[in-house]
Amino acid sequence: MRDLNKIKGCLLGGAVGDALGYAVEFMRLKDIVETYGEQGITRYELTGGAARISDDTQMSLFTANALLFGETKRRTQGEGAGPLGYFREAYLDWYATQTRRYPLPESEARICWLMNCKELFSRRAPGNTCMTALAEGGHGTVERPVNHSKGCGGVMRVAPIGVYLAGKPLYSAADAARAGAEASAITHGHELGYIPSAALVHMIYTFTEAETPDLLSAVRSSLEAVRGLFPQARHMDEFDHIMDKAIALSERDTDDRAAIRQLGEGWVAEETLAIAVYCALKYPNDFEKAIVASVNHDGDSDSTGAVTGNILGAMLGVQAIPAYYLKDLELRGVMETLAQDLYHDCGTNESGGVCDPEWNRRYVAAENGSYNQ
Repeated sequence: MRDLNKIKGCLLGGAVGDALGYAVEFMRLKDIVETYGEQGITRYELTGGAARISDDTQMSLFTANALLFGETKRRTQGEGAGPLGYFREAYLDWYATQTRRYPLPESEARICWLMNCKELFSRRAPGNTCMTALAEGGHGTVERPVNHSKGCGGVMRVAPIGVYLAGKPLYSAADAARAGAEASAITHGHELGYIPSAALVHMIYTFTEAETPDLLSAVRSSLEAVRGLFPQARHMDEFDHIMDKAIALSERDTDDRAAIRQLGEGWVAEETLAIAVYCALKYPNDFEKAIVASVNHDGDSDSTGAVTGNILGAMLGVQAIPAYYLKDLELRGVMETLAQDLYHDCGTNESGGVCDPEWNRRYVAAENGSYNQ
C-alpha cells in the first residue's frame, strides 16, 4: 500500500540532508569542526531565512515530476511511455532552469510544471557531468553510455522512483531498480554511476512496501537484485565490496568519522550510497544522528546527506524528521505538493478525464510540445 508519510519522508528527508550538507559541501572536516564546533554542523545555516537546497533536491523534484507527467499522459490520453518514459525530458527542463532566465516563453516545449517555480531558476553548484551530458541532449542509456562518469549526480536524484512505484502493482522492485539505473545513465555512463542508483531505488521500494521495514534486509536484497539485473557488469565486485564494508562498519563501535573515512568522500556514486547506508544502519531510528553523521566529513556532504535522508525518511516516515529541520526548509510547499501527487497518483473520472483542475494545471496543461534535441 502506498504510504503518504513515507513519500513525504523520502522527499523532505532527502531535502533536509541536502540542505544541512550544502553549507559544508566543499569544506574539509577540520574546517567544519573549526567553524561549527566539535559536533560539526547540526543545524541549518540559513540564507535569507531559508535552508537552501542544492541541485540534488532540485533534480529529485524533476524526477518526481517526470513520473507524474508520464502516468497522467498515459491515463488521460492513452498514449506516451508511462511514468518511466520522461526522465530525459524532465532533466532537460531542469537544465533550462540552470542556463536560462525565468520565465521561459510559454510557447517553448516543457513537461514539468516545476518550470513555473521561479525559485528553481537558481544554480546550486550543479554537477559538471550532469550539465555537460544534458547540454548534449541527455541521450545516455545503460546500453549506450555517453561517458565514463561514476559521479554521484545520478544516485542523488532517483529516490522518488522507489516510493512511487512501490504503490503500483504493475511494477516490481526489479522494474523500479532498472528504472533508477536508466534515469541515472542519461548523464552517468560508468557502471558504478548507475548501479548504485538501481540499488537505492530497490531498497527504498522494498521497505516502502513492507509493513515492518527491515533496513538491513532491504540493503542485502538490493545487492542481490542488482547482480541479477546486471550479470555482466565488470565492476559489480567493487560495488559489493564497498557496500559490505558499510554494513560491517555499521555493526562495530567505530567513530562515525573514522568509519566514513574508510568508505570515501562521496564524490562518486558507490561511495555516496555506502556512506548513506552506513549512517542509516548505524542510526536506524534516529533521523538526526544519521543525518549529522552523514554530512560531517571530508566530502560531498549534501549528496551523502540527501541519500541518507531519502532512505530514513522513506523507512520511518515524515514524523521521524525533527520539526526544526522542516521549519525553514526551502521549497517545502513544493515538495509536499509533489508528495501528495505521488500518493494520489493520477485521479481520473470514468471517461478518463482529470477530476482535479489543479492536477490538470500541473500535469496536463504543462506540456506545450515535445523535445527534438
